Amino acid sequence: MLNFQPLGFTQQALATDLGVMAYYTPGGWPWASEDGAHRPPLVFLHSLGGGSSAFEWSKVYAAFGATHRVIAPDLVGWGQSTHPARAYGVEDYFYQITHLIEAVAQPPAVVVATSLTAGVVIRLAGQRPDLFKRLFLVSPSGNSDFGRDYKASLPALLASTPGVDKLLYQVGAANELAVRSFLSTFLFADPRRITPDIVQAYLACTQQPNAEYAALASLTGDISFDLARYIGQLQTPTTIVLGAGSRFTAPATVKRLASLNPNAIDRLIEIPNSGVLPHLEHPAVVVGLLRQFLENLDP
Repeated sequence: MLNFQPLGFTQQALATDLGVMAYYTPGGWPWASEDGAHRPPLVFLHSLGGGSSAFEWSKVYAAFGATHRVIAPDLVGWGQSTHPARAYGVEDYFYQITHLIEAVAQPPAVVVATSLTAGVVIRLAGQRPDLFKRLFLVSPSGNSDFGRDYKASLPALLASTPGVDKLLYQVGAANELAVRSFLSTFLFADPRRITPDIVQAYLACTQQPNAEYAALASLTGDISFDLARYIGQLQTPTTIVLGAGSRFTAPATVKRLASLNPNAIDRLIEIPNSGVLPHLEHPAVVVGLLRQFLENLDP
């Protein structure tokens, strides 16, 4: 697989009960600066759509390698991590994120996450607030929010049909035409911002052996839930960012979710002319917002 990590970052490995998790962190940087000041951990978690990986955040996390102990994993089943042929559920992601933070980041950690993964993080933070210092979330969702039954949708039903599921993945995800179509139709507000490296990174990830298992678990709805039922349990101070032009997770849904817990969700920022991944579409804007967010943290 091609190497898409930013200059100065190295790939490390973390053993888990599910498989080996690859993660990226600044190479050569000590955990403490010359004056002994600790470099705080900053964890970036990618979304759970076909072709997802740590690359999704690479245009942002590269800007923080000199000031933070950046930890950007390919979750098991994605990117350059191992891809066990198994059923994936929400509990698997609870376990992976918990294990990563406890073993590598050292809690409490500042965590940045996207979409369905951000929804999983909200649920986990409700159960284990000790793991998290603050959250910076992009378009958090459970995919079945406010009573919507995602499992009853046509894509979920097709992806759940034996014999159709893997064919659907090969035709609809694991080729360059499908990747370009997915990026331009669902993820980006402006397809002109889809650069060749983005296409190649997503394509390479969709074509990893057994990559369909994790991707299909998301598509079938096996990891879907109603985030509205859990977001009230969140106590960790949280900032939410969303793309105003998102077609994947409706901005109105994200705003409605945020309104359910104004005590924890202290800021909601909408980025104009952006889809569900503003950190790929407008990375400089998101870098600026994240810098501001980190500067306002308590020491």
